[in-house]
Amino acid sequence: MKQPAAIVPELCVHDGLAALDFYARAFGATELGRMMSPDGTKLLHADLRVNGHALVVFDEFTPSEGGTLRCPLSLGGTAARMILHVEDADASVRRAVAAGASVMMPVTEMFWGARYAKLKDPFGHEWGINQQIEDLSADEEAARSKEYFDRR
Repeated sequence: MKQPAAIVPELCVHDGLAALDFYARAFGATELGRMMSPDGTKLLHADLRVNGHALVVFDEFTPSEGGTLRCPLSLGGTAARMILHVEDADASVRRAVAAGASVMMPVTEMFWGARYAKLKDPFGHEWGINQQIEDLSADEEAARSKEYFDRR
């Protein structure tokens, strides 16, 4: 079967089955399939769709188990942020927080013409929640960016 051209993010987590439940409750993720380790204790791979986009989630495996990626819990942080474009930032943040996310930055009017928030999920991954409310020209965005950073 031919795969569509896409970049599919994979999130390494410390509790794959709990992560599947969280992503469904927090972001409306739909699970398309999962594969467990032969002993049934670890998630090898789960295909999800979030707002129509592919996302893969899997449990961390140690190097001796053949794993090469580390979850945020092992790293003490994360090196990437997922940005979720939504129709209603406030409702999306409330839903994610009710599911167990923590707010790193509340919904804020941003210089790029969006209402934006930053969340951390229970597995240490960061999520940007972006509700675009204005389409700005490059010049408008640059002017607002300068004003924003000049105030800081």
